[in-house]
Amino acid sequence: MAGPVPELEDRARECAERLCEADRVLLASHIDADGLTSAAIAAQALERAGIPFETVFEKQLDAEAIAAIAATDYDTVLFTDFGSGQLDVIGEYEDTGDFTPIIADHHQPADRDTEYHLNPLLFGINGASELSGAGASYVLARALADVSDSSPAAATDGGTVAGPAGTTARADNRDLAALAVVGAVGDMQAAGGELHGANANIVTDGVEAGVLETGKDLALYGKQTRPLPKLLEYATDVHIPGISNDTNGALRFLDGLDLELKRDGEWRRWADLSGEEKQTVASALVRKAVSSGVPAAKIDELVGTAYVLSEEPVGTELRDASEFSTLLNATARYERADVGLGVCLGNRDGALERARQLLREHRRNLSNGIDLVTREGTTEEAHIQWFDAGDEIRETIVGIVAGMAMGNQGISRSKPIIAFAAKNDDELKVSARGTHSLVRQGLDLSVVMGEASRAVGGDGGGHDVAAGATIPSGQKRAFVDHADELAGEQLR
Repeated sequence: MAGPVPELEDRARECAERLCEADRVLLASHIDADGLTSAAIAAQALERAGIPFETVFEKQLDAEAIAAIAATDYDTVLFTDFGSGQLDVIGEYEDTGDFTPIIADHHQPADRDTEYHLNPLLFGINGASELSGAGASYVLARALADVSDSSPAAATDGGTVAGPAGTTARADNRDLAALAVVGAVGDMQAAGGELHGANANIVTDGVEAGVLETGKDLALYGKQTRPLPKLLEYATDVHIPGISNDTNGALRFLDGLDLELKRDGEWRRWADLSGEEKQTVASALVRKAVSSGVPAAKIDELVGTAYVLSEEPVGTELRDASEFSTLLNATARYERADVGLGVCLGNRDGALERARQLLREHRRNLSNGIDLVTREGTTEEAHIQWFDAGDEIRETIVGIVAGMAMGNQGISRSKPIIAFAAKNDDELKVSARGTHSLVRQGLDLSVVMGEASRAVGGDGGGHDVAAGATIPSGQKRAFVDHADELAGEQLR
């Protein structure tokens, strides 16, 4: 069966054939939402193909982590959502015969290649906006199903292996498209409110497999789980005066609508409303935005494409791709990748409840971090702005805080923002966030972070709109100067 991304099909098949030759595989993956979904897709595909494997996670695939992988007794290592940028180091172990790498990634490759390297950037597809790490894993999973020609794998209880929502494992692995979409959304690839390019092909697979539903909807976070007043109050991407960040204003707005907004004394959620009720709220919201002077281009952003996991329960985080990805990010940022993987693999008991606890803690920390940055402000250079959180914001979430703080009072959206946080006694974690508007003007934070960090004895990379690095503690000022110069060259 033809794969979802024709340009990658031959390489995906070569990678799949090599996996099928392995006696067993070490699956190594990144820990963010894209990495967790990448690992979950690969794990289910390997299991269905009857290939024994073990999974490990790394927050950062540095030389030390790669050395630890090489020290295992695995001859075949599948890297998902990282590996391309570390090919120079991985290649040294490949050359000495420590292991054969198979890489399903979407990050900028290092100046070296390897035979089993599945990366959209090698085939003219944008890895920052058209195919995520989970998407690359999904392309590999589809090829693996085709190569192995496997029937649904037998479970220990004599039944069949369950997919992410309790579905029977499908022989073509198209049911895994739902996780690939969660990964892409979590990787901020839904530019302009929807997924594009190769990602759109994966969406089509998911719809045809019955695990995804799409359609135009209000582009607000929390449509499944937040009570209506909080849904509107916390919706700040499009700031509507009198509603956004205004508890009483959001309540007054809803009270003015002729709808049953409470049931059994509880506020209903967006997911509880009928289509007609949703239209009533959305129309009133647009009228409020217009009357408040919100620019037409911003009002258009109130509507986007919703990606709904149709086999997940209504009113849960798992039903909406955006909320699902946020839940996974919460597990990753607190070193509990095992919990996130468990949720992806269908553990709806212990893993899901633990993930929800981590999400509550994550939201508190994000809120405190955003308050800190907004209160303290940023230092503005000619082309960038930056702040140093020290040890007051965890290094695993400082990038998220930076991105969410952009546009708050005193924090510009017209310059990329760079955040520093203490990583250890000797190193600083650096995270950079831009906007898609800045990217269209030429910004590429992957280049900025990579070149600026290496100039001061560190290393970094990522995507054009979001990237990260690690640098020596005493090199912050020098890094800022390099980054400012590089950003200025791009944004001229």
